[in-house]
Amino acid sequence: MRALDEASALTAAGHSQLRRRFCIAPMMDCSDRHSRYFLRLFSDNILLYTEMVTAAAIVHGNRDRLLEFSEAEHPLAVQLGGSDPQLLYRAAQVCAQYGYDEINLNCGCPSDRVQSGSFGACLMRDPPLVADCVAALKSATPLPVTVKHRTGVDQQEDYDVFAAFAEAQIEAGAESLIVHARNAWLQGLSPKQNREIPPLKYDWVYRLKRDFPRQEIIINGGIKTLDACLEHLRHVDGVMLGREPYNNPYLLHDVDATIFGGQPIESPDRIGLLHRFYPYIEQQLALGVPLTRMVRHLMGLFNGEANARRWRRYISENAYRKGAGIEVLQQAESLLSQG
Repeated sequence: MRALDEASALTAAGHSQLRRRFCIAPMMDCSDRHSRYFLRLFSDNILLYTEMVTAAAIVHGNRDRLLEFSEAEHPLAVQLGGSDPQLLYRAAQVCAQYGYDEINLNCGCPSDRVQSGSFGACLMRDPPLVADCVAALKSATPLPVTVKHRTGVDQQEDYDVFAAFAEAQIEAGAESLIVHARNAWLQGLSPKQNREIPPLKYDWVYRLKRDFPRQEIIINGGIKTLDACLEHLRHVDGVMLGREPYNNPYLLHDVDATIFGGQPIESPDRIGLLHRFYPYIEQQLALGVPLTRMVRHLMGLFNGEANARRWRRYISENAYRKGAGIEVLQQAESLLSQG
């Protein structure tokens, strides 16, 4: 853990320059530190997010296990779950000590487990409470505070209700609103179904930007290509992708040139990117981290390529073996060139 004075110095130097033009969404069981390190190899500019971490877990639990990350992951935002302003205040202070670049409040997750904790998408029913949470986070640290939310919950189809929720968070000091452009159905749908079944409302997010032109608005939901990102960027300030780049990470190989107008990454081919990840894997293995923790994030790297199925099968069958090391990946790599 870094000292608070060092984290504060980093805040003063860099957080005001944080760019959200292209972000990778916080995803449970996906956005761990190993996945983030791998995705960072594609771009220095992408804003990465952690999995959601509850404020209570941070205040009362194993902070290093929950919050530690590599310096290479910057810029990196931490997503908090919670509805108690005082608890969120304390958690945000801890996150600042660890050196995160942004604090994000989860008001979009529809899972039963999250609802039972009185946070996630169900918080959209109580805009003043969310505003109190945002204000508490703002007062805890100099870090920018953002809110990730939906267009509404259940069958709420009134744009004005959605806009009123957004306005309350803007007035509370939210620097950016990240809008998953679907309603969250709190009963009857699984989290996966909630990412697919409720209809997309991109027009609502565009309208929100028109209604609040000075507010940074990021759009999320159903975005699968960089061309689609460019279209959305004609209407809003940034885009957030989730499952698509996780399942098909090579989608990101051209993101710096396409989205940020910069130079492409140094290793534009899949094998080159894999090799750049090898030193990290070896370092983590030496620390006692099982190979499976890292390779599960690589399964989609060769999607669409010849022998991709052989690659996935070999890793799946061998990475779990006791003492499995980098040789598993090297052998799987050799299968990619077979006829």
